[in-house]
Amino acid sequence: MLSDTLTENLEQYRIGEKINRLRREKGLGLTQLGAHTGLSAGMLSRLERGQAVPTLPTLMRIALVFGVGLDHFFADPAQAPVCAVVPKSDRIAMRVEIGEKLSHLFESLDYPVRNAPLSAYTAEFPPGGPASAPHRHPGMELLFVLEGRLGLTVHGRRHTLGPEDAMCFEADHDHFYENLGEIPARVIVAVAK
Repeated sequence: MLSDTLTENLEQYRIGEKINRLRREKGLGLTQLGAHTGLSAGMLSRLERGQAVPTLPTLMRIALVFGVGLDHFFADPAQAPVCAVVPKSDRIAMRVEIGEKLSHLFESLDYPVRNAPLSAYTAEFPPGGPASAPHRHPGMELLFVLEGRLGLTVHGRRHTLGPEDAMCFEADHDHFYENLGEIPARVIVAVAK
């Protein structure tokens, strides 16, 4: 339980409202956001309503999904960076598991930049891992396969992509990914909002 002083100081940041705004701007439901973060819809609802306070790792999981940094929840939005270098050593990988098996890892390539019209990620799908959960979001998505073979099902049709293949599609339809080979499938993903 938080003290009254801590509660009052945290309330000024309106973290729950900021999570809710990001989720609505991206057109995601609580269940869809939960699939991306590994958090339950109930927990996300409590966070958005200010009934629970997220830990920093939990807040980082949410921030990565939306392509924002932790500072988005604490800093003055007028001070957003226009240009940001994100060294590999500073990126944080997020594990996405289906059941107890690793589906994929992803890293945000642009998390310090807020309100950008584009979000970019690297994703790695291990061989033998389960397919990602079907999901949808507003905007266009572009994939570029760096290595391996990736299966992408979108609009109910399965596509097979190999090294240096690219694919662009409207992401507001259910889509999911799976590794089709015996080595990790490494991909760059860019989403235009």
